[in-house]
Amino acid sequence: MKKFQFGLDTVLDYKTQILESLQAEHGAILAQVRKQEEVLRRLEHRYGQTNEAFCEKKKTGLSVADALAFETGLRALEKDIHREGEKLAQLRRREAAKRAEVVKAKQDTSSLEKLKDKKWEAYRKEEQKAEERFIDELVSTNRAVARM
Repeated sequence: MKKFQFGLDTVLDYKTQILESLQAEHGAILAQVRKQEEVLRRLEHRYGQTNEAFCEKKKTGLSVADALAFETGLRALEKDIHREGEKLAQLRRREAAKRAEVVKAKQDTSSLEKLKDKKWEAYRKEEQKAEERFIDELVSTNRAVARM
């Protein structure tokens, strides 16, 4: 019997390459998201420390210039936090879109792999039936020869 060949192997290979490429892109975006989360966490930590220091200074007394400096620093940190938060939100949207692409590509390759498995199973069953027919013919021939 002929060797098993899946007619859509080239399509499956192509879809697999696309899937791997999308997974790599998704991983890169995830790394950017984690990095941006860390940037935002550090800014928020710095804001908390600066605010805490400002509160402590207010309790012990501070000059108007120092108070304005603290408030200006805090407002600048708030703007940085807002800007970095926007960057993080944008990265998360990109990540979600890329994840959707990966899911779609995975579905495409999965359906082709399932089709290939079904074709392989049908091929294997047909091969087994052909083998059984050959054995039946061989046994019939041997019986006919033995009777003569």
